Amino acid sequence: MKKIVLFLLVGIISLFADFKHIDFKDIKTLGKNIVIIDIRTPGEWKETGTIPNSKKIMFFGADGKYNARSWLDKFSKYIKDKNQPFILVCRTGHRTNTVGNFLDKQMGYKNVYDLKGGITYGYIMQGYKTTKKNLKPNPVMGTY
Repeated sequence: MKKIVLFLLVGIISLFADFKHIDFKDIKTLGKNIVIIDIRTPGEWKETGTIPNSKKIMFFGADGKYNARSWLDKFSKYIKDKNQPFILVCRTGHRTNTVGNFLDKQMGYKNVYDLKGGITYGYIMQGYKTTKKNLKPNPVMGTY
């Protein structure tokens, strides 16, 4: 019963999240100097490359653990105030939902965006090029 209530509560909170999902083709509407923060792991960065000029700041380690204070210290080097817009990127968008809600609801950031579909479906599968040369996406499985 507790799990059902928790699931419903998380779902309801997600419905009212102020942070926004954005398609890569619409990023220009946020300005040419928008900061893109890739929160994936170094192994993922190596596997697929990254969006050119994005900032690599891993949030969750491969073991699922995180150090929010350390991450926020690195994050604050790029995001100077809570009104500055920025975009979070992960593999498919699940981790950025968690981090985006944290930054929006608990930390008070006002212009939090995440790349809809993550780097896999929202970027690579849309035909955009990463920093990795000769990356060949598999459109059937969403793998590389």
